[in-house]
Amino acid sequence: MVVEKDFFPIVLGHEAAGIVESVGPGVTEFQPGDKVIPLYLPQCGECRSCFPSILFRSRIGSKEMALANSRLTCNGHKLRQFMDISTFSEYTVTHQMSVAKVDPDAPLDKVCLLGCGVPTGYGAAVNTAKVEPGSTCAVFGLGAVGLAAVMGCKAAGAKMIIAVDINPDKFEKAREFGATDFVNPKDYDEPISQVLMEMTGGGVDYSLECVGDVECMVGEFYEI
Repeated sequence: MVVEKDFFPIVLGHEAAGIVESVGPGVTEFQPGDKVIPLYLPQCGECRSCFPSILFRSRIGSKEMALANSRLTCNGHKLRQFMDISTFSEYTVTHQMSVAKVDPDAPLDKVCLLGCGVPTGYGAAVNTAKVEPGSTCAVFGLGAVGLAAVMGCKAAGAKMIIAVDINPDKFEKAREFGATDFVNPKDYDEPISQVLMEMTGGGVDYSLECVGDVECMVGEFYEI
């Protein structure tokens, strides 16, 4: 990846939860004191790109955000706004389409994960893979995304959920989220695809890669 020099200075961050401090003119859905989660994919709720069957990025939001200047400054100088929200900061300024209101009693240090990690893993299992009841699943990587994928597989009714990670300390937490079996690749000499084939009698029905490693992705292809 080549990053152009005009990409900086920038305020990074795309996962957070916070409290609305103030609102600008024309804002009707939020008021000071509301607890919210910033959305790096704005949702206007009106254009066809916001329909549940598509759910990608609001065309209205994309157009307005692209034409607008950054809302962030430091000592009078403009700062680039990452994904329109820039959450690595005490305060940020964004469009009302880029925040979602949450329950007033929601703990901010927990719901902040709903901005990306949890829906990525959970949604991969439930919405993208559409895991079916009684199926067999393998989840590679037990970070926030992987644990959310395990949770999604369980919610979908999978009968066998194999959690794969090179750190066995993560297995107990994965069990709490719904994993039924555990594999540490370091414990085997043969490829993990072969291990899972033997464990399941022919391969898993669904394999979710939550590591971001190309070799891991290729290996999972042979497990299904």
